Amino acid sequence: MAGEHVLIVDDEPAIQAALRGVLEDEGYRVSTVGSGADAVAAVADESPDAVFLDIWMPGMDGLETLAEMKRVRPDATVIMISGHGTIETAVKATRLGAYDFIEKPLSIEKTLMTLTRALEHNRLERENASLRAALESRSEIIGDSPVMRALREQIAMAAPTNGRVLIHGENGSGKELVARAIHGQSTRRDEPFVEVNCAAIPEELIESELFGHEKGAFTGAHARRRGRFELAHGGTLFLDEVGDMSLKTQAKVLRALEEQAFERVGGKDTVKVDVRVIAASNRDLTALIKDGGFREDLYYRLAVIPIDVPPLRARKDDVPLLVDHFLAQFSAENGKRRKRIAADALGYFLAYDWPGNVRELRNMVERLVIMSPRDLIAAEDLPVPLRAKDAVPAPADGRERSLREARDQFERAYILAELRAHDWNMTRTAERLGIERSHLYRKIKAYGITPPK
Repeated sequence: MAGEHVLIVDDEPAIQAALRGVLEDEGYRVSTVGSGADAVAAVADESPDAVFLDIWMPGMDGLETLAEMKRVRPDATVIMISGHGTIETAVKATRLGAYDFIEKPLSIEKTLMTLTRALEHNRLERENASLRAALESRSEIIGDSPVMRALREQIAMAAPTNGRVLIHGENGSGKELVARAIHGQSTRRDEPFVEVNCAAIPEELIESELFGHEKGAFTGAHARRRGRFELAHGGTLFLDEVGDMSLKTQAKVLRALEEQAFERVGGKDTVKVDVRVIAASNRDLTALIKDGGFREDLYYRLAVIPIDVPPLRARKDDVPLLVDHFLAQFSAENGKRRKRIAADALGYFLAYDWPGNVRELRNMVERLVIMSPRDLIAAEDLPVPLRAKDAVPAPADGRERSLREARDQFERAYILAELRAHDWNMTRTAERLGIERSHLYRKIKAYGITPPK
């Protein structure tokens, strides 16, 4: 693309001038230097989009220069040029990280084509890095509460092994994020992560989805299709809501796990795969086994490493971190200035029990970022259910919450929100709340509020 910066490194002024003329005619911005030391300094200082580097230079030669460039800036895109290229030199340059290798006398067509490919390669690398960063941002496990620290420790212990993992948790609690974190910290991280939502696929299609099918296996099977087990070869297969599988499908999955092999629907050839299976369910599978709805042998195959994901109501102190994270994410995605949340509004977030867990909170923050008219989201901007009469629901054990319990929970949430808003400065927070500092200390102790480390 015109305007991109190209650095030419050659000790021959005639080569510099000729190459500069060709590239400037194509609209590139060009710099030239005559030594390896100057080249390394230029790359460190300005990070050109591409470098043409002569191999044969007095003093610090091209291979030494390339090695030093890559040490200073590992993502540098370097095209080597030489009057007497050999296979051995080209191999060394490639091992040191050169993008390509062209010989003198330079062909204008070959030079421009190589540069175009190198810059396109750069662009794709940047796009991939951006997409990976966006995916990691959406897949990040947010929270520093004791239960989340324990969850991270479990993930760290389970990930490097090949042991099958069974994740249990309520809808919206982040079971898929846990599965992705296990894959991302495993030795299979560079291989596919393939997800199957067993509850979303009709019973008559689930076997074809998992194991694939041969052409003509059933009406509409116009060509051979690879299933999710095959697509996940070498990587991780995530079976979400595994408790919704029929007993017939469970039997086939059990066999595939035992043998790491299966036949496609309508096929006779055995397909062998190397797949790590992570399963998840929001249902109590042990109760389902007693009712005859889930195979006990499959359960024990899947639950080598069981992991429980806590509901959001069990880690309320993570709510402010989650709100901050989603405010930043959705403000950026919707092209808005970074929105903030007022302490009294955050108090409602902390007092609410979030039956839909992190997914419900995420959707609520996205709605507020889009619909709130001001940069500061205030309590009056909050919709039902956050400010409804049932904004502080009954306890999980089903008994009615007393007025005092509801008031205490909201007061704790409000004090915590104000402490965060004032960076845990006790004097300023007490002034804002209109109470003595000693009274605030007593409240903090009574409510078990722990300042950050």
